Amino acid sequence: MAHQVREVPTVEVRETKLGRVLVCDPLDERGLRLLEEFVSVDVRTDLSEAELVEIIPGYDAMIVRSGTRVTAAVIEAGERLQAIGRAGVGVDNSDVEAATRRGIIVVNTPTANTIAAAEHTIAMMLALARQIPAAEASLREGRWDRKRFIGVEVRNKTLGVIGLGRIGTEVAKRAQGLGMDVIAYDPYVSAEHASRFGIRFTTELEELLRRSDFVTLHTPLTEATRGLIGERELALMKPTARLINCARGGLIDEEALLRALDEGRLAGAALDVFTQEPPPPDHPLLKHPKVVLTPHLGGSTQEAQASVAEEIAQQILTVLEGRLPPHAVNAPLVPPETLEALIPYFDLAERLSRFYRQLFPGLIREVRIVYGGELAEMDTTPLKAAVVKGLLEDVIEQRVNVVNAHLIARERGLVLVEEKRPDAEPFANLLTLEITADGTTHSVAGTVIRNEPHIVRVDEYWIDFVPQGYLLVCYNEDRPGMIGRVGTILGQADVNIAFMQVGRVVPRGRAMMVLGLDDPIPEPTLREIVEVPGLYDVTFVRM
Repeated sequence: MAHQVREVPTVEVRETKLGRVLVCDPLDERGLRLLEEFVSVDVRTDLSEAELVEIIPGYDAMIVRSGTRVTAAVIEAGERLQAIGRAGVGVDNSDVEAATRRGIIVVNTPTANTIAAAEHTIAMMLALARQIPAAEASLREGRWDRKRFIGVEVRNKTLGVIGLGRIGTEVAKRAQGLGMDVIAYDPYVSAEHASRFGIRFTTELEELLRRSDFVTLHTPLTEATRGLIGERELALMKPTARLINCARGGLIDEEALLRALDEGRLAGAALDVFTQEPPPPDHPLLKHPKVVLTPHLGGSTQEAQASVAEEIAQQILTVLEGRLPPHAVNAPLVPPETLEALIPYFDLAERLSRFYRQLFPGLIREVRIVYGGELAEMDTTPLKAAVVKGLLEDVIEQRVNVVNAHLIARERGLVLVEEKRPDAEPFANLLTLEITADGTTHSVAGTVIRNEPHIVRVDEYWIDFVPQGYLLVCYNEDRPGMIGRVGTILGQADVNIAFMQVGRVVPRGRAMMVLGLDDPIPEPTLREIVEVPGLYDVTFVRM
């Protein structure tokens, strides 16, 4: 395949200053000009993995978009490589783990297309409200059918914003300028954050769906948010309501949406993203008269592309200058000896947080991180970032790291408190999270044993298990037969138990049971377990 090569004039000698940068995908000229002030730049697109492996040893940094894959082989060959820049949000086309092992900083541009995405959402809402695409198509076909395309005003209507991150907040601000009342739902944002912008806040998604005339989605796509708007949620919406998704395909159950539109239970939908992209030509939503469509254009503006290019160029230069950039997505810059000692605890911190989030869901307000034993003598800044990452990474668009953990926590209304206690009996090191959510405080504690993370205490229950795979967590009356009842039900469903741990405070009181499973629990089986007399707060946890 032919390469597009952009030659840098040989009279401009830059390499002696900061090094050489390889640009592997098209990048706006403003970003290239910024780079060329300080480094030597080569633009070579459409390179195969083998070609990248061959040439990457001569470069100090590389910039890619979605068209180039930065594999472990490429990273291994990058003898001089200090930085990999993704001109965009997602870094799934780069082997971040391999880069981290090599000490290569991976950066992206999570904020550059915020305004473009917000404006596109508003444009889609207005197009939907006034039936602009259908009216335009009708007129081009020679018809002057004004009565057919009577729209609705957005003024004095309620806009429900699901996900009040950067883009959701900007959408809300613009909607307010149109005279709309805005209500927001985001379990990882505080009511105080919403109130700063005059946005009504609800902790119940159902309330937002019932009250809104327009609903717009601005959440990342995770296992928790996949199918966020399905049959049940659509049934809660007004038949005059309209749904907009300019965030991620897969947030909406498209089959349920189609049924709601066909049956008149929803007035319309505007979609910029789809579960499969591009959608198949025979997808029924593509020709549906109540649907407005665009081909994933949320961030596609000239300004956004220029902003992405300039932002990624600046971050690459920051790394080459020996400083930590604002959007590093992998390893923190800490002394090598400290980093080596903390590596096992990064995993522990994230797993403690993810376990807590699933076991005790709710709006988190305060996180107290207690470092016990030898940990109390170390620079634990990276561990604090790992805790925030475990709590928030799956539920917000931003990637959390040592640079932005404090900022993200503050934006989300999280109060982070650190405490160091040299005593960690009976362990050499103990990491404890005391988290307050919805007015209730719970704690989880863990340590590292044989380089594996172990959870050793949940609230008052001392227990010991490795938080990985599938876990069934139950509270139960401490009496004979309880463990057997649960084991029998799982066995009948062919769910294999890998381990079982029980913690209790006093005999015949209340106990905690944790079962490690080789298989997920079918929904009917989980319902059967929940109905067992003497079991309380049954939770299926995926680690």
